[in-house]
Amino acid sequence: MDKQNKINRRQFLGTLGAAVGAPYIISSGVLAEAGRPGANEKLTTALIGSGGRGMGLMNEIRRSEIADSIECVAACDVDENRLAGAARSLARGSRKPVTPYRDYRYVLERKDIDTVVIATPDHWHGVQTVHSAECGKHIYVEKPACCTIEEGKAMVRAANENKVTVQVGSQGRSQREAYLSHRYLVNGNIGHIDKVWCFHYNSPEDNNPVPDSDPPAELDWDMWLGPLRWRPYNRKYHHGVFRWIMESGGGQIRDRGAHVMSCTKWWMGADDTGPVTIEATGTSPRRGLWDSAVTMHVTYTFKDPDWVLIWDQETGNAPPAEERKPGEARIVRPGYGAVYHGSKDTFTHWGGDGGTWAERKAREWVPPPGAKDVRKSPGHWEDWFEGIKTGKKTIMNIEAAVGVANLCVLGNLSFILGRKLHWDQAKQEIVGDEEARRLMGRPQRHPYHL
Repeated sequence: MDKQNKINRRQFLGTLGAAVGAPYIISSGVLAEAGRPGANEKLTTALIGSGGRGMGLMNEIRRSEIADSIECVAACDVDENRLAGAARSLARGSRKPVTPYRDYRYVLERKDIDTVVIATPDHWHGVQTVHSAECGKHIYVEKPACCTIEEGKAMVRAANENKVTVQVGSQGRSQREAYLSHRYLVNGNIGHIDKVWCFHYNSPEDNNPVPDSDPPAELDWDMWLGPLRWRPYNRKYHHGVFRWIMESGGGQIRDRGAHVMSCTKWWMGADDTGPVTIEATGTSPRRGLWDSAVTMHVTYTFKDPDWVLIWDQETGNAPPAEERKPGEARIVRPGYGAVYHGSKDTFTHWGGDGGTWAERKAREWVPPPGAKDVRKSPGHWEDWFEGIKTGKKTIMNIEAAVGVANLCVLGNLSFILGRKLHWDQAKQEIVGDEEARRLMGRPQRHPYHL
C-alpha cells in the first residue's frame, strides 16, 4: 500500500497525461480482431468501489453466464477495512491474485486489466468513467450516470472517442418482466400513450444531525470527496447516505428515478429524445445536512410525439401491488414504479431496477401473428459482455444513461431554482435562462477533475 499512499497531485497529472495520450488498448490476445475472440479465455476486471454495492455487483457476475469469461484481478476502495475484506472475498476461487488499491489511478495504469466495474458514490461516476475510457477500459458503471449535464457530455465523448463499451447499472431494462412490458406496450394494447406517471415515496430527512468530526482512521476522506469541494468529515455525508446530498447524490429522483424513468424512455422509444420543458415543485428538509427534496413533483413535457412524463415523489401515492399467484415472482418493492396512460387502457409496473414487476395482463398476453417484438436482453452482464465482443450498443449504453440522468438533474435544478426550465435536446443545453445554464456544470477539485 506504500506506493498508493505516496502519490501526490503533481504525479497524478503526469499519470493521467500519459493515459490520455495512450492508444486504445485491450490486453494481447483477448480480442484478436474486432468482434472475434482471441486466445485468452477470460477478460480481466477491476472493482472500483468495493462497498456493499460493489461486492453485490461482483456476486451478480459470479451468478451470471459470463462468470467463466471474466476474472477480477484488482479491487479499489478509499476505506481500508472495506478494501481488505473485498480483496479476501474476491480472491476466493480466483486463479490470479487480487491486488488491493486505495487509488483507482493505479488500476487504470495496468495494461493487463481489460474492464472496470465502477461502484463508487455518484459524484465519482463521471470522472472515473472518463478516465477509464481514456485508458482503454470497457466500463460497467452504476447509475445514475452523472451528476451534472457537463459530466454526461464528457462521458459520452470519452466512450466514443476511445471506442470502449459502457453498460450503466439501470438493470430494469434487462429484466424478464421489463421485456414483457415493453412488448405489450409497443403493440398498442393500451392505445396511444400520452402520460406516464412515475410514483415513489419521500426522500428521508436528517432528523438526528451530528457534529463534524475527524474521519475514521481507515478512511481516506480527501479521496472519498474527490471532485467535490472540500468539507469537514461528517458521518451523515458518506457510505450510503451520500445520496441524500444534492452534490453527491440528489435524492430519490436520482437514486430510483434513474431506474424507473430508464424503463419509461426505453419502452416509449424515447432514448434519443428529451423534454422541451421541465417544471418541479416540492418540499425541502427542515433540518440537518441532507438537502435533497423530501416530496417532489416534476412534469416533463415531450414533443413530436407529444406526451408527458411525471415524477411524483410522495409517500402514500403508490397504487397497491398486484396479488401474485403461488409460484409467481413476488413484488417485494411495491412503493415505486409507473402507470402508463393510453387512449384505450392503463398499464402498471412496480420497481424498475433489479426487480421489475409487470401487471398480469402484460405477462399473460400472447402475441398474435405479425406482432412486433422488441430487444430482449440476455441479462445485464451478458449484454455488456456481448457489447465488448461485438461492438453492439449495450441496452443501457452511455448515451441512453446520460439521457435518463439528465432528467434527474433537470428535475433537481427546476426544484432548486423554483421555475420552469426549457431544454434543447439537440444541443444538450438549458436555453433562455443564464442562471440555470451556469448550473449545467460545476467546478471540480484539483486534481480529481475531468
